[in-house]
Amino acid sequence: MTAQADLPTRLNRARFRAWHRGTREADYMFGGYFDRYHAEWGEAGLAWFEALLDRDDVDVMAWALGTQPVPEEFAGPQMDAMRKLDYVKI
Repeated sequence: MTAQADLPTRLNRARFRAWHRGTREADYMFGGYFDRYHAEWGEAGLAWFEALLDRDDVDVMAWALGTQPVPEEFAGPQMDAMRKLDYVKI
C-alpha cells in the first residue's frame, strides 16, 4: 500500500489523536488546528502533524503561544499557522 493510499487512514488516526490529548486546552489547540488545516495537507504536511502529535502537549503549546522557541524541525509555515491560534473555537 502506498503512503498516498494510506492517507485517509492516517488522517482519521491524526484526527482522533488531535481531539483526545487529555486536557481541554490541548484538545482545542490540536483538534482545532487539525480541523482547520488538514484538508490542505499532503504527505509532508501530515507527517509534520503526526510528528507534532508525538511531542509533549506542554511543549507544543509553549511553541504556539511563543513562550518557548520552536525547534528547527517544526519551524515553518505550518507552525506559523498554529501560532495564529485563530482556529481555536470555544
